[in-house]
Amino acid sequence: MKKILYISLGCLAFGLGTLGIFLPILPTTIFYILTAFFWMRSSEYLYTKFIESTYYQKYIQASILEKKITPLGRVKLFSTLFVIFAIPCVIVRNPIMTTTLAIIFLIHLVGLNLYFNRKKVTPLKEPNE
Repeated sequence: MKKILYISLGCLAFGLGTLGIFLPILPTTIFYILTAFFWMRSSEYLYTKFIESTYYQKYIQASILEKKITPLGRVKLFSTLFVIFAIPCVIVRNPIMTTTLAIIFLIHLVGLNLYFNRKKVTPLKEPNE
């Protein structure tokens, strides 16, 4: 029963993530990470097929794990974040909420820039004896 639930949730997350490629409101990356999580716990076959797919390689492996995000990719990322944070500010005219969301957006900008600009750490090699 648990395996079927995880496979179903993985399929739902994969569908939403793939839809997110075409709709800027849906975050592709987080849904693909969820897909990997659910399929890793339910089906070795689905998990292996997913991490070998071009979708995973492009949206998770290259951009998040290897930090190979293009300047255009960063612009898309931050533009999407801006839209996501701006929608509640436009709908609900509350200065406290707007200020809070603006601060959180700025923290995202700084944090993600620091993350993507940080050099990859290579493990130290053991000295030969």
